[in-house]
Amino acid sequence: MAQLIDGRALSKKIREGLRWKVEELSAKHGISPGLAIVQVGDRPDSNKYINMKVKAGKEIGVTVSHVKLPKTITEREVLATIESLNNDRCDIHGVMLQLPLDSINTIDENRCTNKITASKDVDGLTVANSGKLSRGELINCFLPCTPKGCLKLIKSTGIKIEGKRAVVIGRSKIVGTPMSELLKWNNMTVTVCHSKTEDLAAECRQADVLVVGAGKAGLVTGDMVKPGAVVIDCGINVLDTGKLVGDVDFEGVKKVAGFLTPVPGGVGPMTVAMLMENTVESAASLQTGWKLTNLPLNRLAPVPSDSAIALAQPPKNICDLAKEIGISEQDLELHGDYKAKIKLSILARDGKETKQGNYVLVCGITPTPLGEGKSTTTIGLCQALSAHLGKRNMACIRQPSMGPTFGIKGGAAGGGYSQVIPMEDFNMHLTGDIHAIASAHNLVAAAIDTRVFHEATQSDEALFNRLCPPSKPLPAIMIRRLRKLGITTSEPKELTDEEKRGFARLDIDPATISWNRVIDMNDRFLRRATIGQSPTEKGMTRETKWDISVASELMAILALATSLADLKERIGKVVVALSRENVPVTIDDLGVTGACTALMKDSIKPTMMQTLEGSPVLVHAGPFANIAHGNSSILADKIALQIVGPDGYVCTEAGFGTDIGAEKFFDIKCRYSGLTPSCAVLVCTVRALKMHGGGPPVTPGGQLAAEYREENLDLLEKGLCHLGKQMDNLRQFGVPVVVCVNRFHTDTDKELEMVRDYAVGQKGLAAIGDHWAKGGEGAVELAKAVVEACKEESKFKFLYELERPLVDKMNEIVRRIYGGEGVELSEMVVEKIAKLEKQGYGNLPICMAKTHLSLSCDVSKKGVPTGFTVPVKDVILSAGAGFVYPLAGTISTMPGLPTRPAYYEIDVDTETGQITGLF
Repeated sequence: MAQLIDGRALSKKIREGLRWKVEELSAKHGISPGLAIVQVGDRPDSNKYINMKVKAGKEIGVTVSHVKLPKTITEREVLATIESLNNDRCDIHGVMLQLPLDSINTIDENRCTNKITASKDVDGLTVANSGKLSRGELINCFLPCTPKGCLKLIKSTGIKIEGKRAVVIGRSKIVGTPMSELLKWNNMTVTVCHSKTEDLAAECRQADVLVVGAGKAGLVTGDMVKPGAVVIDCGINVLDTGKLVGDVDFEGVKKVAGFLTPVPGGVGPMTVAMLMENTVESAASLQTGWKLTNLPLNRLAPVPSDSAIALAQPPKNICDLAKEIGISEQDLELHGDYKAKIKLSILARDGKETKQGNYVLVCGITPTPLGEGKSTTTIGLCQALSAHLGKRNMACIRQPSMGPTFGIKGGAAGGGYSQVIPMEDFNMHLTGDIHAIASAHNLVAAAIDTRVFHEATQSDEALFNRLCPPSKPLPAIMIRRLRKLGITTSEPKELTDEEKRGFARLDIDPATISWNRVIDMNDRFLRRATIGQSPTEKGMTRETKWDISVASELMAILALATSLADLKERIGKVVVALSRENVPVTIDDLGVTGACTALMKDSIKPTMMQTLEGSPVLVHAGPFANIAHGNSSILADKIALQIVGPDGYVCTEAGFGTDIGAEKFFDIKCRYSGLTPSCAVLVCTVRALKMHGGGPPVTPGGQLAAEYREENLDLLEKGLCHLGKQMDNLRQFGVPVVVCVNRFHTDTDKELEMVRDYAVGQKGLAAIGDHWAKGGEGAVELAKAVVEACKEESKFKFLYELERPLVDKMNEIVRRIYGGEGVELSEMVVEKIAKLEKQGYGNLPICMAKTHLSLSCDVSKKGVPTGFTVPVKDVILSAGAGFVYPLAGTISTMPGLPTRPAYYEIDVDTETGQITGLF
């Protein structure tokens, strides 16, 4: 007599374990598992099954959403519904399609099923999951619920199944086919039988395990079963009497089999339990530990070129990297094999606050014109944290412009054995964000000149009628302008002549246009140009200029935006000119806000790449560090902090020296992000400190003087005061400081030790970094110091309150950060400041635009100059970015090319398509 396999009892035990796991997920990680069941139509049997799943979910703590669609729905609408569920990271961790679909329209069930993303396919029926099952990748996929439940029932008998024979009757994609694959990969010898099988009884009698899912009541009788066999009945059939029976003749088979599942009470409860288990596993995957695979470095001495090192290191496929750090496939937009954008939906939460991870700023002392290796240090530090200390971490760095790539400065991917790869992708185009910004920026420029032209060449009536043709309703952006003008109606025909004129005419004063055109190249001959010289422009010429693309205010906006909605709002606020009555004219007034946002909607998503040692990097935005704030994006930092979790580390870099990039990071970026920095890494070099000690000028392209190539402790000691000043600057913001002495091959051990000893004497943590030559291994000392610094309590504070007058905020920066006496203002600047405050812009933060080569505005003054003032030549509003920038000196926004630009070295191997000659 067969022993019954009680599916209800086993499923109850499983559900109890799941309930405990759901409680743990909620308590520790703020994750509440959610399952969406999509039903088309109103079949009574489907309703019954769905109710069972809803009940089971409620018992366990899984929120089951019943998405009921009408019979009239089309396939396109079903696909759209599934896509929206795929993208819902906040509440939905599993999606299943209740089959069969009950629609009056023809709907491809396979296509709809396969629309479910594999990571949410908790029914295990998509091609992606079934394909993995067929290849034996059982731990990398969701198993179909019924076969998974059947296997647990079989194993609950305690019999050894390896090497035994199994027969599966039925080959459906839901039961038979996956069941046979599952048994095969559990080392059984499997035979699949179906309606065309000859002598079915003979086949069945060979089975140690018999799984029946044919959909035919009483198909398997007692004489077809091997004595002592395990029989799993997956059938559900309703007799004319209303009795529910399986595919097995229960009374006959139980006399022969060793184990037998009843119907009902056998497979059915286990199927529902497995659906819940898969859903909980999907939710739990969001908090699983990192399984980061480090890429080994094959270091050479002497260190080869950056390009040679990068090309010698094959990167991981970006999908593999994403999986290693817990990023699901629906969060990615692939751009080839080695880079991908991350969708902002990854930031969705279920409302429960979690502790912020360790947020590390990498900044530097006032540099030489050659730079002191902040990017290299940022990447080396992250390689050390991940590959050598086993810490979760991500680097967040700016995207470089292509102008310097083809000029003299080179790229910004780091250097030596601390780089972002593929470095040619990083430095050229990447995912097209800068091009998108340039297109949006130049669209605004075209809109300005076009508007001036049409207003100058048309009457009020003609201009209004062309802007508001009777056949077209007013778009939302035009209605916003009406409201701005105090006009309550949205019907053009109801406007008075005066209102029509005020609406149609921006009356831009061409002399006040502050919006130049941009291009992402160094081109000195675009620093001043005359436009409108074609006869078709009717003599309306205007002198203007081009800036490099990353100087666009749209780039600063991208870096400070916290969402797509925030991006759009900020774009609309940008002031591009004044009217002849001195009224600010915005991008929203021009009617181009939506179009600009459309051009930039993909650029708001950060791009993920990797370091030479395989740790993740987010590359996003690249605003200037003088006329803008010089930091990567808020969104990249927030996404990285969410990914690394409360115990992880996010290292983000600020441009130029601490007096510029770090001050703006704290006073601008952190204000808008709401994030609290944990510590700051201050990068310095022996070379730069010697310069601050009175060393000879350092010139790009020229040979370093002997003072920099040979040991000179006296000169170095004189420059240490500059390091002390920048350490004090950071402490004014209340953050712990770690000094990194970035080793160059010309440095001696005595010089390096002198700098480190000085930093320690200034009550800071300090480390010597050799990451350029040794990669992460060379930054282990630095990484350990950062870990220690992050254990200290951050007492972060801003330098000034926003409510203070603009001049007071400028003086605060000059006196406390630069060490000067204050700002020096002309009468014109005083008037502009008063006008800005009157217009409501007085509460914005300050973004000082000055040279990065001195704490003062005089590049010849090194070390720690005192007694100076900062002459402000102009004050410019960046209303969209959300700051005011005083112009202290001449700031070039269009670099030029040198006599021998870097483009001479850059080429393409036409056999392989590989770019060569980059740095």
